Amino acid sequence: MTSRTERIAVTGWGAITPLALDVSGTWQATLEGRSGISAIQDSWASDLPARIGGWISADIGAGLEPLQRRRLDRCSQLALLAARQAWEQARPHLAGVDPARVAVVIGTGIGGLATLERQHCNLLEAGAARVNPLTVPMLIPNAAAGQIAIDLGLHGGAHTPVSACASGAEALLLAQLLLNDDRADVVLAGGAEAPVNRLGLVGFAAMRALSCRNEEPEQASRPYGLNRDGFVLSEGAGVLVLQRSRDLRSDAPAPLGWLLACGSSSDGHHIVAPEPEGIQASAAMADALRRADIGVEDLSFVQAHATGTPLGDLAEAKALARTLGPRRSDLPVTAPKGQLGHLLGAAGAVETILVLQALRQGLVPRSVNAEPLDPAIDLAVVQSANLELAGGSTAGERYALKNAFGFGGHNISLVLAA
Repeated sequence: MTSRTERIAVTGWGAITPLALDVSGTWQATLEGRSGISAIQDSWASDLPARIGGWISADIGAGLEPLQRRRLDRCSQLALLAARQAWEQARPHLAGVDPARVAVVIGTGIGGLATLERQHCNLLEAGAARVNPLTVPMLIPNAAAGQIAIDLGLHGGAHTPVSACASGAEALLLAQLLLNDDRADVVLAGGAEAPVNRLGLVGFAAMRALSCRNEEPEQASRPYGLNRDGFVLSEGAGVLVLQRSRDLRSDAPAPLGWLLACGSSSDGHHIVAPEPEGIQASAAMADALRRADIGVEDLSFVQAHATGTPLGDLAEAKALARTLGPRRSDLPVTAPKGQLGHLLGAAGAVETILVLQALRQGLVPRSVNAEPLDPAIDLAVVQSANLELAGGSTAGERYALKNAFGFGGHNISLVLAA
C-alpha cells in the first residue's frame, strides 16, 4: 500500500535561465510572455540544421572567481550560481545547521558537454599535449553537485541523478527521500544543463528532435501546438533548498512552498520514443497524487512537460487525460517550454520554481505558441492569456501537478503546494 510522504518545505530558490539571471526576473518574463529563444549568430553554428537556442547572453563569469571561470564547465558554473542564490535566500532557516547534515542533489542530462567538445577538438587539431588536464573533472556529470558542496562547505553527501530530461525533477524526489529517511536535515536540489554548443545542437538535430524554425526563433518552441516540429535546446539551472516542516525556524520567513510528494515510473518501451498511450506516465502521476493524499479534484492546475515534439506531446496528453478523467476538460494545463525552450536536466527544477510562483500568486502563465492547439490534445491548455486562479482550498492551499519525462522512459511527477 502506498504511504503518504512527509511534506517538504521550500525555503530558498535560485535560477539562471534564458529569460533572466534570477527567479524573480524569470517569473516576470514568463508572465509577460517574453521568449528566451534567439538565433545563434556565431560562425560555429552557420552550417547546422538548427541554429536557434535558449542561451544566456549575459556574462555569468562576473559572479565567479577567476579559477572557477577557468576550471568549471559552463554547466557547473550555472549550477553554482543558482545554488548560491538559493542558499542565500534560505539563510534565515539555516542558522545552526550542521554542514554534515546538508546534502546536495543536482541532476543533469549530459553534464560538461562543452568541455567534451572543446577538448576533443584540441586533441584532433593540436594533439594530446593540448588537452586540458582538468578535462575529466570538468565534464563528469557529478561535477556540479561536487562544486556546490565544495563552494558552500557541505558534507552531507553530493548526489547526481542522470535521467535525461527528468533529472532535475528526479533530484527533488531523491531529496525528499533523503529528508524522509533522516539522512539529511537540509538538501539543495535541482538541475543544470549547458548543451547549446555545436555538438549538442548537431546531435539532437541528427535524431530529428529539434525544431529548425531558424527564421522565427521566438515561434519555434510550440508545446501542444498544431504545427509543432521539435523542441529548442536551452541552457540554465535551478536549485531549491528543501527542509522538513518540523525543522523550520519560527523566527524565519514562511516557506516559499511545499513539495508534497513525488511519483515515478518507467515506460520500458524505447530509449527515446515515449510509450504512445502514456500508460506509465499516467501511473507516475497517480503515484504522486496517492502519496500526497489528494485527488485530481483538489488540483488548481497542471504544468506539463510538453517539449513540442509531435509524439511526446501527444503521449503526455493521453496520459493526462487518463489521469484527470472528467477534469481534463476544465483543469488548466500550462506548458512553459514555449518561452524557455528545453533545459534538459535543468527543466524539472526551473519549471518547479515557476509552479510554486504560480501557486503563490494565483496566476497560471499562458502556454506561449500553443495556438492553434492540436485538436488531438484533449486538455484545457491555457493559451491566449494568463489565467487567474480562484482562492485556495479550505485549508488555504493550492495544489499543482508537475510532470517531467526523459529519454529512456523516465517519468517523474510532483505534487506541489503553496
